[in-house]
Amino acid sequence: MPRGLHHVTHVVRDLDALAEAYRHLGFTVGARNRHTWGTHNRIVQLDGFYLELLEVAEPEKIVAHAPRAFSFGAFNRDFVARHEGLAMLAVESRDAKADHAAFRAAGIGDFEIFTFEREGRRADGSSVRLGFSLVFAVDPRSPDTGFFACHEQHAKDAFWNPAFQQHANSAASVAAAILVAENPTDHHIFLSAFAGERDIQATSTGITVPTPRGAIQVMDPAAFRIQFGVEPPDVASGGRMAALRLTVRDFGAAVAALQAGGVAAQMRMGRIVVGPQVAIGATLVFEPAG
Repeated sequence: MPRGLHHVTHVVRDLDALAEAYRHLGFTVGARNRHTWGTHNRIVQLDGFYLELLEVAEPEKIVAHAPRAFSFGAFNRDFVARHEGLAMLAVESRDAKADHAAFRAAGIGDFEIFTFEREGRRADGSSVRLGFSLVFAVDPRSPDTGFFACHEQHAKDAFWNPAFQQHANSAASVAAAILVAENPTDHHIFLSAFAGERDIQATSTGITVPTPRGAIQVMDPAAFRIQFGVEPPDVASGGRMAALRLTVRDFGAAVAALQAGGVAAQMRMGRIVVGPQVAIGATLVFEPAG
C-alpha cells in the first residue's frame, strides 16, 4: 500500500533558536514537548504533514541501538554530533504490523515496532495523551538519514488541529522531500519499498517517487545547486535529506512574511528558497500550489 509523507525531523543543538528561526519564516510553532528518552520537540503543522523541530536535550536518557531495536534518540544524538538539519523522513502508516511485515519482506528493516505516548496540547491549551507506533527502515547507502513509518494510535483528532495550521506565510502542504546523493538511482529500490510505490520516475539528474502526500525526490549535487541555488549537504558518506518543498496558498503572503521576519531568501525558478545558513542546516522552498 502506498504511504504518503507524514513528517520530517529537523535536528539542531538549540531548539529554541530553531523555533525562533521558523517564526521569522512566518510559521506558527508549537510548544516544547518532551520524550522520555531525552529528545524534546516543537511541531510545525501543515495539512496532514508536519515538521518536527528536535533537540537532544537530555542525552543521559538516550538508549543505545540493539540488534532489533532502532533507537530514535541515539540516531538523532549521533546525527547532531556531526550535522544540523533534516535528519529523518517519516511516511504515514495505517497499520504498523502490516508495514513491519512489508519492510521485513523487502529486506529494509526488521526492527521491533516502537510504541510510545507523550503529552500534547489542544488548541485551547488543555492536555491530551498522544500515542504513536514507529516502524523503522534502513538504507545502507544513506547512513545519515533515518527512515520510518509513523502510525498514530489514538487522539489523532487532538493532534491534527486546523488552528495550528494557520501560518503568516500561508504554507499549506508538502510538495516534496528532497534528498541528495551522488548516484540517485542507487536509492530507488529502497525508496520504492519504503514508500510502497512502484511508479518511480527517472531523469538524467535524479529520481522522483510519488506518494499519496507529496513526493520523495533524489537529486545529484549538481542538479540541487541548479534547482535551488544553494550548496547541498556533504554526501561523502551517502545520501542526505537536504530540502523540503512546501506549497503556499498565497505567494504574496509568503513573500511578505519573509520580509517581515527579516529573512534572507532568493527567488529561483518561480519559488522562494531559504538556504541552510538561515534555516539551520535545511533548505526550505516555498512555491505556489498547483
